[in-house]
Amino acid sequence: MTNEKVFYKAEDVCTILSVSRPTAYRIIKKLNEELESMGYMVINGRVPVKFFNEKFYCGYTESKND
Repeated sequence: MTNEKVFYKAEDVCTILSVSRPTAYRIIKKLNEELESMGYMVINGRVPVKFFNEKFYCGYTESKND
């Protein structure tokens, strides 16, 4: 089993985006609402790393022109 994170907590979002804790919780809530509308189960206060990276700049390492 790897130690790679599957979910980000509010503290992680605070660090990554340099935002306050209340702002991090609002971001997580909004992302989870979007996941719920897509039919996924969510955990309050946590957001999947993969989905977070898709919605923010964090996950892109290659250009879209390739």
